[in-house]
Amino acid sequence: MLKKNNSKIELIKPKSIIFDTDNTLYEYEPANKCALEAVAFKVKNLLGINQEDFINSYKIARVAVKKELGNTASSHSRLLYFQKMLENLDLKAQLLIALDLEQTFWRTFLANAPLFPGVYELFEKLTFNNISIAIVTDLTAQVQLRKLTYFNLEDTFDAVVTSEETGADKPNKRNFELILSKLGLSKGKQNWVVGDDPYTDIIGGKSIDAVTFQKVHKGTKDYDKNSTPDFTFTNFKDLEKLLDLFL
Repeated sequence: MLKKNNSKIELIKPKSIIFDTDNTLYEYEPANKCALEAVAFKVKNLLGINQEDFINSYKIARVAVKKELGNTASSHSRLLYFQKMLENLDLKAQLLIALDLEQTFWRTFLANAPLFPGVYELFEKLTFNNISIAIVTDLTAQVQLRKLTYFNLEDTFDAVVTSEETGADKPNKRNFELILSKLGLSKGKQNWVVGDDPYTDIIGGKSIDAVTFQKVHKGTKDYDKNSTPDFTFTNFKDLEKLLDLFL
């Protein structure tokens, strides 16, 4: 279902559609849960630490890293989380274990992160109609590019920006201005921004005067008056039908 929230918005055919990655192209939480369970199993076998103690230690380490680094790409680093966790457990610098846990996390995460129905079909239609497809996403480039290639989307995008390139997470406008620069486009309604998070994606999209779309599903954050998307939708087929009006 697609819902129009901004009665004043007048749509034109887009020159670009800029997508978030995590929890927009696929559902994040189930993949994250499976990944942490796989790491917990390995931690128990390697270090004799039970799952509850691991989860508690991991959460503490995650909060500490985010507090230290602020809204930066590296603040999302699972490698840093695991390194900090091992240090907090007085295990010193267990470098091989930290690296092993990170690889286990992302390998399991990707295996449990199928794209939402309709994503491939939408991308194919955009490509066929010469509408630029772009990604603006938080986290480090290495991890996010690995995800996109795992999804077999390595030849799909006209431009990709990660917050590692700009030095700040969304909604910092540098992320959105950089993607427009890469695409050779100016600000305005000829750009559509699609994401799940009202704060990072919708406010970020508004910073370049784009038409904003929130992908809504279980666990999606609610928007407020300052982060209201122009449209909300639940299925990528609905977004494709809206696009068809301009093709």
